[in-house]
Amino acid sequence: MIDFIRELFLGFGTLGLVAWTLVKIFVVVIPITLAVAFYTLAERKVIGWMHVRHGPVYIGQVFGIGLIQPFADVLKMLFKELIVPSNAHRFLYRLAPILAIAPALAAWAVVPFEDGLVLSNANAGLLYLLAMTSMGIYGIVIAGWASNSKYAFLGALRSTAQVVSYEIAMGFALVGVLVAAGSLNLTDIVRAQAGNAGFFEWFWLPLLPLFVIYFISGVAETNRAPFDVAEGESEIVAGFHVEYSGSAFAVFFLAEYANMILVSMLASLLFLGGWLSPFQGWTDSWLGAPSIAWLFLKAIFFAFCFLWFRATFPRYRYDQIMRLGWKVFIPITIVWILVVAWAGYANWFVVGG
Repeated sequence: MIDFIRELFLGFGTLGLVAWTLVKIFVVVIPITLAVAFYTLAERKVIGWMHVRHGPVYIGQVFGIGLIQPFADVLKMLFKELIVPSNAHRFLYRLAPILAIAPALAAWAVVPFEDGLVLSNANAGLLYLLAMTSMGIYGIVIAGWASNSKYAFLGALRSTAQVVSYEIAMGFALVGVLVAAGSLNLTDIVRAQAGNAGFFEWFWLPLLPLFVIYFISGVAETNRAPFDVAEGESEIVAGFHVEYSGSAFAVFFLAEYANMILVSMLASLLFLGGWLSPFQGWTDSWLGAPSIAWLFLKAIFFAFCFLWFRATFPRYRYDQIMRLGWKVFIPITIVWILVVAWAGYANWFVVGG
Protein backbone atom coordinates (compact mmCIF):
# COMPACT_ATOMS: atom_id res chain seq x y z
CA MET A 1 0.00 0.00 0.00
CA ILE A 2 2.82 2.40 0.94
CA ASP A 3 4.67 1.60 -2.29
CA PHE A 4 1.52 2.31 -4.32
CA ILE A 5 0.99 5.71 -2.65
CA ARG A 6 4.65 6.60 -3.18
CA GLU A 7 4.54 5.72 -6.87
CA LEU A 8 1.35 7.78 -7.18
CA PHE A 9 3.10 10.86 -5.80
CA LEU A 10 6.32 10.31 -7.75
CA GLY A 11 4.31 10.14 -10.97
CA PHE A 12 4.00 13.96 -10.78
CA GLY A 13 7.75 14.50 -11.09
CA THR A 14 9.63 16.96 -8.89
CA LEU A 15 6.46 18.45 -7.41
CA GLY A 16 5.27 14.98 -6.48
CA LEU A 17 8.63 14.20 -4.84
CA VAL A 18 8.39 17.34 -2.71
CA ALA A 19 4.79 16.49 -1.76
CA TRP A 20 5.74 12.90 -0.87
CA THR A 21 8.61 14.18 1.33
CA LEU A 22 6.23 16.54 3.14
CA VAL A 23 3.76 13.69 3.67
CA LYS A 24 6.48 11.57 5.25
CA ILE A 25 7.49 14.45 7.51
CA PHE A 26 3.92 14.91 8.71
CA VAL A 27 3.53 11.16 9.22
CA VAL A 28 6.42 11.36 11.70
CA VAL A 29 5.87 14.75 13.34
CA ILE A 30 2.12 14.64 14.06
CA PRO A 31 2.02 11.25 15.88
CA ILE A 32 5.17 12.10 17.85
CA THR A 33 3.71 15.45 18.90
CA LEU A 34 0.49 13.77 20.06
CA ALA A 35 2.46 11.05 21.82
CA VAL A 36 4.47 13.71 23.68
CA ALA A 37 1.28 15.50 24.70
CA PHE A 38 -0.27 12.41 26.23
CA TYR A 39 3.07 11.29 27.66
CA THR A 40 3.18 14.45 29.75
CA LEU A 41 -0.33 13.66 30.97
CA ALA A 42 0.71 10.11 31.78
CA GLU A 43 3.72 11.41 33.70
CA ARG A 44 1.64 13.70 35.86
CA LYS A 45 -0.94 10.98 36.54
CA VAL A 46 1.59 8.21 37.27
CA ILE A 47 3.71 10.38 39.57
CA GLY A 48 0.52 11.63 41.21
CA TRP A 49 -0.60 8.06 41.94
CA MET A 50 2.86 7.19 43.29
CA HIS A 51 2.60 10.23 45.59
CA VAL A 52 -0.94 9.23 46.61
CA ARG A 53 -2.67 12.14 44.86
CA HIS A 54 -4.79 12.51 41.73
CA GLY A 55 -2.84 14.56 39.20
CA PRO A 56 -4.79 16.33 36.38
CA VAL A 57 -8.52 15.62 36.71
CA TYR A 58 -10.80 18.47 35.68
CA ILE A 59 -9.73 19.68 32.21
CA GLY A 60 -11.53 17.33 29.82
CA GLN A 61 -12.56 14.90 32.55
CA VAL A 62 -13.12 11.38 31.18
CA PHE A 63 -12.92 8.40 33.56
CA GLY A 64 -11.39 10.72 36.15
CA ILE A 65 -8.55 11.78 33.82
CA GLY A 66 -8.04 15.29 32.45
CA LEU A 67 -7.51 14.27 28.81
CA ILE A 68 -7.43 17.83 27.47
CA GLN A 69 -4.91 19.06 30.07
CA PRO A 70 -1.87 18.67 27.73
CA PHE A 71 -3.55 20.73 25.01
CA ALA A 72 -4.49 23.40 27.55
CA ASP A 73 -0.84 23.59 28.62
CA VAL A 74 0.33 23.86 24.99
CA LEU A 75 -2.11 26.68 24.24
CA LYS A 76 -1.01 28.50 27.40
CA MET A 77 2.66 28.36 26.36
CA LEU A 78 1.96 29.31 22.74
CA PHE A 79 0.09 32.45 23.77
CA LYS A 80 2.73 33.52 26.26
CA GLU A 81 5.13 36.25 25.18
CA LEU A 82 8.58 35.13 24.04
CA ILE A 83 10.84 37.43 26.04
CA VAL A 84 14.36 37.78 24.66
CA PRO A 85 16.95 38.98 27.25
CA SER A 86 18.36 42.37 26.33
CA ASN A 87 21.99 41.17 26.15
CA ALA A 88 21.25 37.83 24.45
CA HIS A 89 22.45 36.91 20.97
CA ARG A 90 19.03 37.20 19.35
CA PHE A 91 19.61 34.97 16.31
CA LEU A 92 21.22 32.08 18.20
CA TYR A 93 18.73 32.47 21.04
CA ARG A 94 15.89 31.75 18.62
CA LEU A 95 17.85 29.10 16.69
CA ALA A 96 18.69 26.94 19.72
CA PRO A 97 15.21 25.37 20.21
CA ILE A 98 15.13 24.40 16.51
CA LEU A 99 18.55 22.75 16.79
CA ALA A 100 17.26 20.79 19.79
CA ILE A 101 14.01 19.54 18.25
CA ALA A 102 15.15 18.86 14.66
CA PRO A 103 17.46 15.89 15.43
CA ALA A 104 14.90 14.43 17.85
CA LEU A 105 12.33 14.26 15.03
CA ALA A 106 14.74 13.44 12.19
CA ALA A 107 15.97 10.32 13.99
CA TRP A 108 12.54 8.70 13.53
CA ALA A 109 13.11 8.46 9.76
CA VAL A 110 14.96 5.13 10.11
CA VAL A 111 12.90 3.62 12.95
CA PRO A 112 10.94 0.57 11.67
CA PHE A 113 7.50 0.02 13.23
CA GLU A 114 7.00 -3.33 11.51
CA ASP A 115 8.75 -5.44 8.90
CA GLY A 116 8.67 -3.13 5.84
CA LEU A 117 6.93 -0.26 7.66
CA VAL A 118 9.71 2.34 7.82
CA LEU A 119 10.16 5.72 6.16
CA SER A 120 13.78 5.09 5.16
CA ASN A 121 15.16 1.57 5.37
CA ALA A 122 18.76 2.82 5.37
CA ASN A 123 21.55 0.27 5.55
CA ALA A 124 23.47 2.53 7.94
CA GLY A 125 20.42 3.30 10.08
CA LEU A 126 22.23 2.68 13.37
CA LEU A 127 25.02 5.07 12.39
CA TYR A 128 22.42 7.67 11.37
CA LEU A 129 20.73 7.36 14.77
CA LEU A 130 24.00 7.91 16.60
CA ALA A 131 24.63 11.02 14.50
CA MET A 132 21.14 12.47 15.06
CA THR A 133 21.04 11.82 18.80
CA SER A 134 24.48 13.41 19.19
CA MET A 135 23.45 16.62 17.42
CA GLY A 136 20.82 17.59 19.98
CA ILE A 137 23.52 18.81 22.35
CA TYR A 138 24.29 21.74 20.02
CA GLY A 139 20.89 23.25 20.75
CA ILE A 140 21.55 22.99 24.49
CA VAL A 141 25.02 24.54 24.27
CA ILE A 142 23.85 27.40 22.08
CA ALA A 143 20.82 28.05 24.33
CA GLY A 144 23.04 28.34 27.38
CA TRP A 145 25.56 30.63 25.71
CA ALA A 146 23.16 32.81 23.71
CA SER A 147 21.01 33.58 26.77
CA ASN A 148 23.91 35.53 28.33
CA SER A 149 23.02 34.13 31.75
CA LYS A 150 25.42 32.52 34.22
CA TYR A 151 22.77 30.02 35.32
CA ALA A 152 21.88 29.02 31.76
CA PHE A 153 25.54 28.72 30.79
CA LEU A 154 26.35 26.58 33.83
CA GLY A 155 23.40 24.31 33.02
CA ALA A 156 24.54 24.01 29.40
CA LEU A 157 28.09 23.07 30.45
CA ARG A 158 26.79 20.45 32.85
CA SER A 159 24.46 19.01 30.23
CA THR A 160 27.22 18.94 27.61
CA ALA A 161 29.65 17.06 29.85
CA GLN A 162 26.93 14.61 30.86
CA VAL A 163 25.70 13.90 27.34
CA VAL A 164 29.23 13.48 25.93
CA SER A 165 30.13 11.08 28.76
CA TYR A 166 27.11 8.83 28.33
CA GLU A 167 27.13 9.09 24.53
CA ILE A 168 30.34 7.02 24.55
CA ALA A 169 28.83 4.27 26.69
CA MET A 170 25.66 4.28 24.60
CA GLY A 171 27.67 4.05 21.37
CA PHE A 172 29.72 1.13 22.69
CA ALA A 173 26.50 -0.64 23.72
CA LEU A 174 25.25 -0.27 20.14
CA VAL A 175 28.56 -1.68 18.86
CA GLY A 176 27.69 -4.84 20.78
CA VAL A 177 24.35 -4.97 18.96
CA LEU A 178 26.14 -4.47 15.65
CA VAL A 179 28.52 -7.35 16.40
CA ALA A 180 25.66 -9.65 17.40
CA ALA A 181 23.39 -8.78 14.45
CA GLY A 182 26.05 -8.27 11.79
CA SER A 183 24.19 -5.28 10.35
CA LEU A 184 23.62 -1.55 10.82
CA ASN A 185 20.09 -1.79 9.42
CA LEU A 186 17.45 -1.67 12.17
CA THR A 187 15.08 -4.02 10.34
CA ASP A 188 17.87 -6.59 9.95
CA ILE A 189 18.73 -6.22 13.65
CA VAL A 190 15.16 -7.13 14.60
CA ARG A 191 15.14 -10.04 12.14
CA ALA A 192 18.37 -11.34 13.72
CA GLN A 193 16.44 -11.75 16.97
CA ALA A 194 13.76 -13.99 15.44
CA GLY A 195 13.57 -17.66 16.41
CA ASN A 196 11.44 -20.39 17.92
CA ALA A 197 12.58 -19.68 21.49
CA GLY A 198 10.64 -16.40 21.72
CA PHE A 199 12.12 -13.81 24.06
CA PHE A 200 15.13 -16.07 24.78
CA GLU A 201 16.28 -15.33 21.21
CA TRP A 202 16.35 -11.58 21.78
CA PHE A 203 19.58 -9.68 22.37
CA TRP A 204 18.71 -8.73 25.96
CA LEU A 205 20.01 -12.14 27.13
CA PRO A 206 23.49 -12.31 25.53
CA LEU A 207 23.88 -8.53 25.75
CA LEU A 208 22.36 -8.03 29.21
CA PRO A 209 25.07 -5.65 30.57
CA LEU A 210 24.95 -3.62 27.35
CA PHE A 211 21.15 -3.55 27.49
CA VAL A 212 21.14 -2.17 31.05
CA ILE A 213 23.90 0.34 30.25
CA TYR A 214 22.15 1.50 27.07
CA PHE A 215 18.88 2.27 28.83
CA ILE A 216 20.49 3.98 31.83
CA SER A 217 22.66 6.01 29.43
CA GLY A 218 19.46 6.94 27.57
CA VAL A 219 18.02 8.29 30.82
CA ALA A 220 21.19 10.34 31.36
CA GLU A 221 21.22 11.50 27.72
CA THR A 222 17.74 12.97 28.08
CA ASN A 223 18.67 14.74 31.36
CA ARG A 224 15.98 12.90 33.25
CA ALA A 225 15.94 12.09 36.97
CA PRO A 226 18.03 10.87 38.68
CA PHE A 227 20.50 12.41 36.17
CA ASP A 228 18.81 15.81 35.90
CA VAL A 229 21.63 17.93 37.33
CA ALA A 230 21.52 20.14 34.23
CA GLU A 231 18.00 21.15 35.25
CA GLY A 232 18.40 20.87 39.00
CA GLU A 233 15.79 23.35 40.18
CA SER A 234 17.12 23.33 43.76
CA GLU A 235 20.66 24.08 42.57
CA ILE A 236 20.76 26.20 39.39
CA VAL A 237 17.20 27.52 38.98
CA ALA A 238 16.21 25.59 35.81
CA GLY A 239 19.28 24.82 33.74
CA PHE A 240 20.06 25.85 30.17
CA HIS A 241 16.50 27.00 29.35
CA VAL A 242 16.07 29.27 32.36
CA GLU A 243 15.79 32.37 30.14
CA TYR A 244 13.26 30.81 27.74
CA SER A 245 9.50 31.25 27.85
CA GLY A 246 6.42 30.68 25.72
CA SER A 247 6.73 28.71 22.49
CA ALA A 248 10.55 28.44 22.68
CA PHE A 249 10.32 26.72 26.05
CA ALA A 250 7.60 24.44 24.65
CA VAL A 251 9.95 23.35 21.84
CA PHE A 252 12.66 22.37 24.35
CA PHE A 253 9.98 20.51 26.30
CA LEU A 254 8.87 18.69 23.15
CA ALA A 255 12.46 17.74 22.26
CA GLU A 256 13.11 16.22 25.68
CA TYR A 257 10.01 14.04 25.65
CA ALA A 258 10.45 13.08 21.99
CA ASN A 259 13.94 11.83 22.89
CA MET A 260 12.53 9.83 25.80
CA ILE A 261 10.06 8.10 23.50
CA LEU A 262 12.84 7.52 20.93
CA VAL A 263 15.10 5.86 23.52
CA SER A 264 12.19 3.66 24.62
CA MET A 265 11.48 2.63 21.02
CA LEU A 266 15.15 1.92 20.25
CA ALA A 267 15.61 -0.17 23.40
CA SER A 268 12.65 -2.27 22.25
CA LEU A 269 14.02 -2.67 18.73
CA LEU A 270 17.67 -3.33 19.57
CA PHE A 271 17.36 -5.57 22.61
CA LEU A 272 13.78 -6.83 22.98
CA GLY A 273 12.95 -8.07 19.50
CA GLY A 274 11.03 -5.02 18.25
CA TRP A 275 7.74 -6.15 16.76
CA LEU A 276 8.46 -9.86 17.38
CA SER A 277 6.14 -11.71 19.73
CA PRO A 278 7.71 -12.93 23.00
CA PHE A 279 5.83 -16.21 22.42
CA GLN A 280 7.10 -16.73 18.90
CA GLY A 281 7.22 -20.44 18.14
CA TRP A 282 5.22 -21.32 21.27
CA THR A 283 1.68 -19.99 21.60
CA ASP A 284 1.17 -17.62 18.67
CA SER A 285 -2.05 -19.43 17.87
CA TRP A 286 -3.80 -17.81 20.81
CA LEU A 287 -1.59 -14.76 21.41
CA GLY A 288 -1.27 -13.67 17.81
CA ALA A 289 -1.51 -9.92 18.47
CA PRO A 290 -0.55 -7.62 15.56
CA SER A 291 3.23 -7.34 15.41
CA ILE A 292 3.23 -3.54 15.74
CA ALA A 293 1.27 -3.91 19.00
CA TRP A 294 4.15 -5.84 20.58
CA LEU A 295 6.56 -3.02 19.67
CA PHE A 296 4.31 -0.39 21.22
CA LEU A 297 3.79 -2.45 24.39
CA LYS A 298 7.55 -2.80 24.87
CA ALA A 299 8.14 0.91 24.19
CA ILE A 300 5.36 1.86 26.64
CA PHE A 301 7.04 -0.22 29.35
CA PHE A 302 10.36 1.61 28.87
CA ALA A 303 8.58 4.97 28.72
CA PHE A 304 6.92 4.09 32.02
CA CYS A 305 10.36 3.36 33.50
CA PHE A 306 11.37 7.00 32.85
CA LEU A 307 8.45 8.12 35.03
CA TRP A 308 9.11 5.44 37.62
CA PHE A 309 12.73 6.56 38.02
CA ARG A 310 11.70 10.19 38.49
CA ALA A 311 9.26 9.32 41.27
CA THR A 312 11.63 6.89 43.00
CA PHE A 313 15.28 7.92 42.95
CA PRO A 314 16.93 11.03 44.41
CA ARG A 315 19.19 13.14 42.20
CA TYR A 316 22.81 12.04 41.83
CA ARG A 317 25.63 14.39 42.65
CA TYR A 318 27.45 15.62 39.58
CA ASP A 319 30.71 13.87 40.44
CA GLN A 320 28.79 10.60 40.92
CA ILE A 321 27.26 10.93 37.47
CA MET A 322 30.64 11.51 35.84
CA ARG A 323 32.21 8.62 37.75
CA LEU A 324 29.42 6.25 36.72
CA GLY A 325 29.80 7.12 33.05
CA TRP A 326 33.59 7.13 32.74
CA LYS A 327 34.77 4.62 35.35
CA VAL A 328 31.92 2.08 35.31
CA PHE A 329 29.89 2.07 32.11
CA ILE A 330 32.65 2.59 29.53
CA PRO A 331 34.97 -0.16 30.90
CA ILE A 332 32.07 -2.64 31.15
CA THR A 333 30.94 -1.96 27.58
CA ILE A 334 34.47 -2.39 26.20
CA VAL A 335 34.90 -5.71 28.00
CA TRP A 336 31.48 -6.98 26.93
CA ILE A 337 32.06 -6.07 23.29
CA LEU A 338 35.14 -8.34 23.41
CA VAL A 339 33.06 -11.07 25.06
CA VAL A 340 30.35 -10.81 22.38
CA ALA A 341 32.93 -10.81 19.58
CA TRP A 342 34.61 -13.90 21.02
CA ALA A 343 31.24 -15.63 21.52
CA GLY A 344 30.34 -14.96 17.89
CA TYR A 345 33.71 -16.24 16.74
CA ALA A 346 33.25 -19.40 18.82
CA ASN A 347 29.68 -19.85 17.42
CA TRP A 348 28.06 -19.60 20.85
CA PHE A 349 25.25 -17.79 19.11
CA VAL A 350 24.60 -17.22 15.42
CA VAL A 351 25.91 -13.78 14.44
CA GLY A 352 23.47 -12.02 12.14
CA GLY A 353 20.58 -14.42 12.85
